Amino acid sequence: MFGRRVKLVTLFGFEVKIDASWLLLAVLVVWTLAAGVFPVLTPGLARESYWWMAVAGAAGLFASVIFHEMAHALVARRYGIPIRGITLFIFGGVAEMDGEPETARSEFLMALAGPAASLALALALLFLAGWGRETMPPAESGILRYLGIINGALALFNLIPAFPLDGGRMLRAVLWQRRGDIVEATRIAAGAGNFFGIALIALGVLGVVSGDFVGGMWRFLIGMFLRGAAEASYQQTVTQRTLSGITVSQVMTPMPIAVAPELSVAEFIDDYVYRWHHRIFPVERQGLLVGQMGTQEAAALDRALWPTTPVNHVMQPCPPDQIIDPGADANVALTRMRRTGATRLFVVEEGRLRGVVTLRDMLEMMSTRMELDGARLAPGGARRDLVGSERKAMQAWVDRQRESRL
Repeated sequence: MFGRRVKLVTLFGFEVKIDASWLLLAVLVVWTLAAGVFPVLTPGLARESYWWMAVAGAAGLFASVIFHEMAHALVARRYGIPIRGITLFIFGGVAEMDGEPETARSEFLMALAGPAASLALALALLFLAGWGRETMPPAESGILRYLGIINGALALFNLIPAFPLDGGRMLRAVLWQRRGDIVEATRIAAGAGNFFGIALIALGVLGVVSGDFVGGMWRFLIGMFLRGAAEASYQQTVTQRTLSGITVSQVMTPMPIAVAPELSVAEFIDDYVYRWHHRIFPVERQGLLVGQMGTQEAAALDRALWPTTPVNHVMQPCPPDQIIDPGADANVALTRMRRTGATRLFVVEEGRLRGVVTLRDMLEMMSTRMELDGARLAPGGARRDLVGSERKAMQAWVDRQRESRL
């Protein structure tokens, strides 16, 4: 979903990062504000004034999106939903959750927090702009007025009941509460998101044809993004439900192939890499995981030194995100793989290597469940088979992961 990200600041314990795509948005916003918006809001000022107002307005928009997402994050923390941080990208911002809300109530309140915060900020800014019309320079009043309007628009747009917008999440929470099935609720809310995305695409094409090229392209791109995000969210919910109740120990490969730390790099390449065709191997000493060794570490070493250099001289420590407990939920492992880009995790218990769980293992488990018709227990204890739309969504997710990651 994101490209290169840079950490900006930590607020209330949450890391705020900016995606490289935001820079493009910042340039477009500054140009639009200086050339079109502020000359209309506050006419009669010097051209130079509009440019510094545009920079201030873009910075205010930046802060407003952080304020909106921070409201989501704080409510999520209140309900025990792990949030890794906040990332700003070309289409706005997102509070990055490590899991889904456990109840419809927490989902609803977390979704409501963002628009409520933006609306409150909009009212405060518009009040200050109106009060300051007689007491402050026109430029400052114009900036406050613009930020008030944009925060109001941000609140109203996000209240549209189209998943994954906040309004769509609120719709999902209501349906989840009434029907008792988050998958079905997500299917309906994502369908609304897909419909809204198609409508925006159509409006974008109409705008381009009628001469509004910039506005039309933005509507088209946002519509494409919403359609893709709605589909991906539904697929993710289905896969999470499919793996529900399965632990890492049930999916992992026990007794994995491990490398001795005293082995030479040349032996590692000949006897392990060329034989088993893995790029990364756990390094084990007397049953304890002591590190990891891969082809990247070998390639960084002068080939002439391979026969005389032991693995423990060039191996790397295992990052905490690459280690998981055998009793952990399989969804935790899958979420970690999606976040870090890793295709395998080392399963460790009290420092001892118990197995390896790979993305391929996850996909095979989901494929097996699909072959068994996805039979599972629905809320209330009734047996419920995987319906066609869920099978299609999960198969699409499995196929996409295989194409992009394996």
